[in-house]
Amino acid sequence: MNETMVCVVGNVATRPVYRETVSGPSARFRIAVTARYWDREKNSWADGHTNFFTVWANRQLATNAAASLSVGEPVIVQGRLKVRTETREGQPDWMSADIDAVSVGHDLSRGTTAFRRAPRPESNPAPDRSEPTWETDPALSSPTDGATDGVTDGATGADSGDPTQLRPEAAMVT
Repeated sequence: MNETMVCVVGNVATRPVYRETVSGPSARFRIAVTARYWDREKNSWADGHTNFFTVWANRQLATNAAASLSVGEPVIVQGRLKVRTETREGQPDWMSADIDAVSVGHDLSRGTTAFRRAPRPESNPAPDRSEPTWETDPALSSPTDGATDGVTDGATGADSGDPTQLRPEAAMVT
């Protein structure tokens, strides 16, 4: 499956329009992408041509984009480019460039943002993601000659002989 994937950097040009559809949430907004170039005659940066793309987002991306984006904010959009040709109002060959978004985010090279994880709907119980216990079997880690295992107490420096009594030692900064 060959699709044209693009990544565009620009500004939100229209307020996101959010809709609940039969297939799930959908949102669309326009992004303005302006090329900039160095004008040698004026010895400064100048704006070039501005391209406008309609960005389409679906499912959770649509919900998050509608809640997060405002007109004028700098964004980065990655997705599949779709170029359509239509006949509108007797005008043949009207073209539009749409992006079926895979990801949308604020451009952090031009500002800051605060990320908040969106709550996920609980349709089935979440799997157990607790930390496994990393304790080792004392029979496997203790030496057979009766000597201690070399674990020292971080507070006193004494050899405690018990691997379950580990204390972190203070880091030395030089």
